[in-house]
Amino acid sequence: MKTAPIVPATIEFAAGLAPRAPAFDDRYHAEAGAIAQARHVFLHGNGLPGRWQGRRRFVVVETGFGLGNNFLATWQAWREDPRRCGQLVFASIEKHPPRREDLQRAHAEAPLRALADELIASWPAPTANLHLLEFERGAVRLLLALGDVSALASELQLTADAFFLDGFAPARNPAMWDGRVIKALARMAVPGTTAATWSAARALRDGLDAAGFETRLAEGFDRKREMTQAVFAPRFTPRRSPRRAPALPATSGAPRHALILGAGLAGASAADALVRHGWRCTVLERQAGPAERASGNPGGLFHGTAHPSDGVHARFTRAAALLAARRYSGLIRDEGVAGQCEGLIRLRPDGDVPILAAEYLHPVPSGGLAALAGLPGEEAAWCYPGGGWIAPGQLAARLLAHPDIVLRCQQDVARVYRCGDLWQAHDARGGVIASAPVLVLAQGIDATAPGSGAAPWPMTAVRGQVTWYEGSERPRIPITGHGYALPLPDGRLLCGATTADDDPDPAVRARDHAFNLQRLHELTGLHPRPGVEVGGRTGWRAVTPDRLPVVGAVPLAPAEIAPGTRLDHARLVPRIPGLFVLGGLASRGLTWAPLAAEVLAAWIDGAPMPMEADLLDAIDPARWLVRAARRSAA
Repeated sequence: MKTAPIVPATIEFAAGLAPRAPAFDDRYHAEAGAIAQARHVFLHGNGLPGRWQGRRRFVVVETGFGLGNNFLATWQAWREDPRRCGQLVFASIEKHPPRREDLQRAHAEAPLRALADELIASWPAPTANLHLLEFERGAVRLLLALGDVSALASELQLTADAFFLDGFAPARNPAMWDGRVIKALARMAVPGTTAATWSAARALRDGLDAAGFETRLAEGFDRKREMTQAVFAPRFTPRRSPRRAPALPATSGAPRHALILGAGLAGASAADALVRHGWRCTVLERQAGPAERASGNPGGLFHGTAHPSDGVHARFTRAAALLAARRYSGLIRDEGVAGQCEGLIRLRPDGDVPILAAEYLHPVPSGGLAALAGLPGEEAAWCYPGGGWIAPGQLAARLLAHPDIVLRCQQDVARVYRCGDLWQAHDARGGVIASAPVLVLAQGIDATAPGSGAAPWPMTAVRGQVTWYEGSERPRIPITGHGYALPLPDGRLLCGATTADDDPDPAVRARDHAFNLQRLHELTGLHPRPGVEVGGRTGWRAVTPDRLPVVGAVPLAPAEIAPGTRLDHARLVPRIPGLFVLGGLASRGLTWAPLAAEVLAAWIDGAPMPMEADLLDAIDPARWLVRAARRSAA
C-alpha cells in the first residue's frame, strides 16, 4: 500500500460553538452536543448497547474519528453496561487526525473528561499506520488507522458488527461517502451487521443499498429531521477477499489454551499477547530460565527506521516501534524493568529520510548532540523520541509472570505430534510433556515442527558478539549508526554487535571486542581507559532472507497441498490446523516482538488484525510458497 505523510487537522475553536474544520467548511458535531449526538445517532442507531450484550467480542468500524467523541461515548456505554461484551474493538479511519493539543482543547470541558484524558495520554504520533491503543487492561481496544479511507478500507482485516459512518457532509467531503468505499466496508460485514449515520442523503442510501444493505430513515438528532440506519442483508453471498482463519472454529468447544515452545523474547511476547485475548498458555523452555539464549544480552535497543520509499520493512518497523514504546515505557516506569525510553540518536543516516511526524523522527539541530546525548560533534543525526533500550531477560520474565501463563523450564522437547484435536510435545523417550489445541513455535532458529509435515521457511543463524566495559564517559541515551552504544544502569557501556554467518563458535573473542570498540570510537569518540576489563557475550540471531519476521499459521508442505490449489496469495495457502510460528526476529527482536505477537494472537483468536493486509502478507510464513508459485506461473 502506498503511503503519504499524515497532515493533521486544522481546527478552529470559538466560544459557544462546536469546533470547525475550515478545510471542509463543516463542524465536527451538532451544536446540541457531541456525546448526545453519538448516543442518538451511532449507539442507538446501531442497537447498542443491547447488541453487544453476552458477546465475547464486539467490533465497531468508524469512518471519520474526528475528535473521538463517538469512541468515548461507546467506551462509556460499554463501561456502564453490566452485561457488556468481553472485549470492545473500535477501528476508526481518519485522514486528518487532530493534534494532541487540539484534542486537549476540544475535551477541556467535555462531559467524559476522564476517558478523554486517557485517550489524550495515549494519542499516537501522526504516522501512516494502524495504531493499537489499549484501555481497560486491553478489554477496550482502539485501532486507529491514519490515512485515506479509500486505501485503508480494503486493508483492514476484520469482521465488523457495526459501522459508524461519520465523515463530514457528503457535499463537502464526497470521497468519504464514495460508493467504492461503501463496498469496501461491506466486505467486512456479515448478515446482520448494522450501520448508522447522521446523513440522510439519497446518494448515500443508494450506495448502501447497492452494497447489500437494507436502509431506512429514522428520526434525526437536534435540528436534523432524519438520519439513516441500515442492516447488511445481501440478496446473494458477496465475493470476499480470503481471510486468515482462526485456530479454533467459532463453534468449537475446545479450551482456549496454547502450548508455546520457547521462553525467549518471541515466546514470552506470544504468551503475553494471547492472555490479553483471554487465552491460557503453557510455555516450555529448554534452558533453566527465560531469555537465556538469543535474548540474553544485558540490554537491547528498540527504535524505528525510515526509508524514502516507505516500503513494507519501514512501515512494519515503524508500527512495531510505536507499539513497543507504548508497552515498554509503562514497564520501565511502573514495573521496575531496567531500561530507558527517553529517545535514541541515529548518526550518519543512510540516504534521504522521508517527511514523518516529529513525534516519531526528527533531525537533531546543530549542537543538539551535546544537549541530547552528551556527545560532542556536529554530525548529521536523527532522533527517534520513542526509542530507547530495555533489559530482555527482565522483560521476558515480567511478560511471563501472569496467572494464566505456566512456565516450565528445563523441558527438552524432542518432537511434536498432532493427536486428534490436540498438539502434544514429547520428550526423547516418547513421554507427553504437555498438550493443547494450539501450538506456537517460538524457539528461534530451532523453530521447526518435526513430524508435522510443515513447509520449511528459510532462516539462518547469524552469530553476534557484544562488548561491555565500565566507564564514566558514556552517552546519556543510546546512540546507533554503524554499531551502537548503550549506557547500562550499573555503569557499564554496552556496544556492538558483530555479524557473522556460518559461525558456530560460542567463544567470546578478542578480535570481535576490538572490532566493536573500534566502531564505538568511530561512532562516539569513546573508548575504554587502559587497563579496564572488557567483557562480552555471544549469541545467534534467527534471520530470514528478506529480513522480516515469520508470523502466523504454518503452511502445509508443498507435497501435501492438493493439486490445482491456488498458491499465488498467502491467504489462499492451506495451513496445518492449530500450528503457528513466531520467529525470525533477527536483531530487531525488542522492536518487533510486541506487534508480531499481537498479529499472532489476533490470528489465533480470530480478532481484528492490528496491521494492514499487505504487511500481514509480508510477514506470513507462507510467503516463500507464494513467491515460488508466482515464479512458476510467470
